[in-house]
Amino acid sequence: MINTTSGMGSTRKIVVTAMLSAISAILMFVDFSIPIMPAFIKLDVSELPALVASFSLGPVSGVAVCLIKNLINLFRTTTGGVGEFSNFVLGACFVFPAGVIYKRLKTRQGALLGSILGAVIMAVLSVPINYFVTYPIYAKIMPIDAIISMYQAIVPSVNGLLECLVVFNMPFTFFKGILDAALTFLIYKRISHIIKGTH
Repeated sequence: MINTTSGMGSTRKIVVTAMLSAISAILMFVDFSIPIMPAFIKLDVSELPALVASFSLGPVSGVAVCLIKNLINLFRTTTGGVGEFSNFVLGACFVFPAGVIYKRLKTRQGALLGSILGAVIMAVLSVPINYFVTYPIYAKIMPIDAIISMYQAIVPSVNGLLECLVVFNMPFTFFKGILDAALTFLIYKRISHIIKGTH
């Protein structure tokens, strides 16, 4: 006998994941510079829908949202896909552990713990990913010295790319994760029943 309830649940999960991916892609367009970072680094909250998906539909759906939004963004990329690749990897590192912990500990504390851990993992991994992958490719367009000088315009004492990433990118990435988590906490309760199809 075919389990129609299970089939409908899977279909709903796919549809909602696609909708959240579209919202995430739109939010990726809404970015802005902040004074404490070089102008080429933008702040956005496009991981918010991915975190919502990870909490409500499971960590795999959260990662799927990160992937789809970056695939959509490839149509307007200015980085040849490098920025999108980095954004996907770091976003997945954020929402996946958050979703896994919340799946095991379905409380507000579990969501908070998962979000903080995910933000820490994303922030720490942003250093090697940018150092070994993203910036070496960017260097083919803009020399590393020119990139470092943009950091030094804000804090003259930083020396070398690695130090720039540790001083600037790591705390910025952590803040970005915490901001996404805070916004998720504000809206999650109001929309979770819509996403899950419950009343």
